Amino acid sequence: MNIVVCVKYVPDAQSDRSFEADNTTDREAVDGLLSELDEYAVEAALALNEAGDGGEVTVLTMGPDDAADAIKKSLQMGADKGVHILDDAIAGSDAPATSLVLAEAIKKIGPVDLVLTGIASTDGTMSVVPAMLAERLGLPQVTFASELTVEGGTARIRRDGDTASDTIEATLPAVVSVTDQINEPRYPSFKGIMAAKKKPVDTWGLADLGIDAGQVGLAAAWTTVEGVEARPPRAAGEIVTDEGEGGKALAEFLASRKFV
Repeated sequence: MNIVVCVKYVPDAQSDRSFEADNTTDREAVDGLLSELDEYAVEAALALNEAGDGGEVTVLTMGPDDAADAIKKSLQMGADKGVHILDDAIAGSDAPATSLVLAEAIKKIGPVDLVLTGIASTDGTMSVVPAMLAERLGLPQVTFASELTVEGGTARIRRDGDTASDTIEATLPAVVSVTDQINEPRYPSFKGIMAAKKKPVDTWGLADLGIDAGQVGLAAAWTTVEGVEARPPRAAGEIVTDEGEGGKALAEFLASRKFV
């Protein structure tokens, strides 16, 4: 199968993240990395091709120069090639613009059997790009997969809910988003790290995709952040000395904050 995996370069969640003057995420002040949730999608693609008749796994990302690191990590895990959409005009793009760029890039990559994504990005956490991407490509979508199998021309997933699990099928080609329950992503081996250096990576701009710069970026965003403020410092807790009235004090505390 020919599989495209959409991955994202995101600020490290363990770092002290902040915003720029235009209320977009400051991506220069902190270290970045391949979104952890996208690693599950890369692993799912590799496992499918290893279990089947082979094929190619292409990783696709859009972002600044440093976003190449997301492709590099994916290639080290075992992906075959990468595509990096690099263009200053895409800075500040929201979900609709992101899905537009990714969809046009997938069309340019060529016929694919499966498009895989993570459940969400760890910086935006919106979980809407897979659905938008499927709509733009005119493909069926099955999302939130905690299990994925492909047999013949059908993709089958298990979606786990709060009270039950559903089995859903889609005819290929299709768009599938996977959760962090689907597998355990592999660590790049020394052999994989060395092999990644020789794997091809194409870099395209908006002009290569036939996209007008006015369709993307912060100015074209349908959603904007109106304001941000620092998280307030933690207040000191209240200590109650239990002299037989501790339970009552706890109940009053919970009731005062409408927890009970």
